[in-house]
Amino acid sequence: MAVMATIMNRQHLLTYIYLLVYISLSSGVILYNKWVLSTLYFNFPFPITLTMIHMAFSGGVAFFLIRVLKVVAPIKMTFHIYITCVVPISAFFAASLWFGNTAYLYISVAFIQMLKALMPVATFLVAVTLGTEKLRCDVFWNMVLVSVGVVISSYGEIHFNVLGTVYQVSGIAAEALRLVLTQVLLQNKGLTLNPITSLYYIAPCSFVFLFIPWYILEKPEMEAPHMEFNFWIFFSNALCALALNFSTFLVIGRTGAVTIRVAGVLKDWLLISLSTVLFPESKITGLNVIGYAIALSGVVCYNYLKIRDVRRSQLQINPDESAKELLTEKKGDDDNDEDIWNNSVSDSHHHSHFDEEAPLMYSSRISHLGRKPA
Repeated sequence: MAVMATIMNRQHLLTYIYLLVYISLSSGVILYNKWVLSTLYFNFPFPITLTMIHMAFSGGVAFFLIRVLKVVAPIKMTFHIYITCVVPISAFFAASLWFGNTAYLYISVAFIQMLKALMPVATFLVAVTLGTEKLRCDVFWNMVLVSVGVVISSYGEIHFNVLGTVYQVSGIAAEALRLVLTQVLLQNKGLTLNPITSLYYIAPCSFVFLFIPWYILEKPEMEAPHMEFNFWIFFSNALCALALNFSTFLVIGRTGAVTIRVAGVLKDWLLISLSTVLFPESKITGLNVIGYAIALSGVVCYNYLKIRDVRRSQLQINPDESAKELLTEKKGDDDNDEDIWNNSVSDSHHHSHFDEEAPLMYSSRISHLGRKPA
């Protein structure tokens, strides 16, 4: 018994370390991006360029891991699947990152996090439109609650900027389309991708999509003689973004989607608080907090409904297997670390928050429990 207790304590400690790393990286990437892009700090106001650096770096690392080190094997990707699945998903992924990063030029990190509460609303509407979700009264009223909360937060924002808000909401819409398309196009074809293969196929394609707006909008301005490129700043920034992809995947695989949702909520409040300290120009009003609390209550209720529905469906299909899955969810067994690299599927339409460098695919646990940043 003493040995078992020691093992369980180590398991719990390791789980908390995983969560701490996830929250730190998720918050760090968002704050780092804001610092790099802001004209008040590092002064590199080129969000498309920054996103392209992330895509090039992630794609390069994925290529090295697959083709050189052979950590994982590439999937059987046909030209038809690439054109009909990877290309549209990459396009919306590129758009979500581009618009999301551009919003940093106009609005505060705190307000961006409040607007991100709209993520489940956008995903639900897209899913209903494409026929992957049914319009339900209980979920609909949760979406109304979230929307009202975000409107109140926006009304209480001191430095409200229409352009920045439009960019952020556009990024949320693009991310919602990507999440639903990932489910419709990839999952329905029986394709399973882990974080490495996801970046291997999607990052280069996203880079190509970003090249056109970059060439038109940012390249002329970057040719100014006073522009300087600090290699270590951009390398560390891209490295943090890549680490966030892997850490989120590992945390979900070890703790399950319920835990990652709770950690995401804590991370959002922490990020809002930190941003006001690190960036004094961003101020939070009482109306901001009240509105965000209302929106967050709607998100929590939505998460609960999705988790309850998935659990019920799993129990109806196979009670024994579902019970085992939930037991494994509790234990957080070490075997997960070996299996998660081979069991990734994309049921990401349950994703409630997204980060600027959120993972492209998620653990198979999401398909059982439903599912976060930057």
